[in-house]
Amino acid sequence: MNRRLQKQLDFCTIDIYDRYLITRMNEGITVTPKHNAVLVELAETYFKGVPFGYITHRINSYSVNPSVYVETSKIENLAAFAIVAGTTSQISTIEIEKLFLSKPVKQFPLVEEAVAWVEDNVASYKL
Repeated sequence: MNRRLQKQLDFCTIDIYDRYLITRMNEGITVTPKHNAVLVELAETYFKGVPFGYITHRINSYSVNPSVYVETSKIENLAAFAIVAGTTSQISTIEIEKLFLSKPVKQFPLVEEAVAWVEDNVASYKL
C-alpha cells in the first residue's frame, strides 16, 4: 500500500495509490454531483484507461445525494466500490446506497480488508 500522493480538497481528503483511491469526507457535508465531478476528474487524471477501485473511509458523519451513485456507476474503469464503516446506522445506510450503484460494492470494518477486496477486483476487471 504505497501512496502516490494525498490531495486535500475543500470537502474531503484523498489518498491516491497505484490501483485505488481512499477518500475521507469532511464532517457534516452533503456530497453532491458537483463534488462527484471533482472525484471523476481525479479518476480520469490518475487512472485513465486502467481499472481502479474507490474506497470511502467513513470516519466522519456526512450524507450523499443518491444521484452521485448513478453518475459514479458510469465510470467505465471503476472496478469496485468499498465502504469502510462500522456503526449500525452507517451499515443501514450502505444497504440503501447499494441500490443506486451498478458496480461491485461491499462494506468492511477495516481499511486493510477493503484494500484487499478492491485489489482483487481490480486485478480481475476487464475493460
